[in-house]
Amino acid sequence: MSLTAIAVSQTPENKFREYLASRPTPQRFTEQQRELLEHVFARHSHFDVKQLIENLKSAGKHISRATVYRTLTNLVDAGLLRRIELGSRTVFDHDYGYPAHDHLVCEECGTMIEFQSEGLDAAIREVVGQHHFRANGRSLVIRGVCAECNAARAAKRRLVM
Repeated sequence: MSLTAIAVSQTPENKFREYLASRPTPQRFTEQQRELLEHVFARHSHFDVKQLIENLKSAGKHISRATVYRTLTNLVDAGLLRRIELGSRTVFDHDYGYPAHDHLVCEECGTMIEFQSEGLDAAIREVVGQHHFRANGRSLVIRGVCAECNAARAAKRRLVM
């Protein structure tokens, strides 16, 4: 399932500029940050830092590794991206401009499948309400084996028998 972008009141750039200006020590918005932000929000895909740096270089963008790490941290703090911890690997996902969603991750091939569930959303609202808890985000990752890898496993077993 591919997620469809939702309408938001500000562009990611304007939201990020607002975040930087609201810091206890306001930070300026740089050209490198603009290029990185534009690159990240031009497509909806999960990525890790290594992939992002390689993609930026391929696109002819010269952004220092330190700027990438610092900007990603700020984008997460600003509510534009979220971190998803997958063991020793950290990937980033859009948290702004897309509906709330969760992930299935194949432990064989690394495929990430995004999904939405009204039933899960309702259950979370119920639990949050029961505990008078003010939730400000969630990250659900279900690990397992995707259909394609399951089919490949079954085919191998049939060949061995």
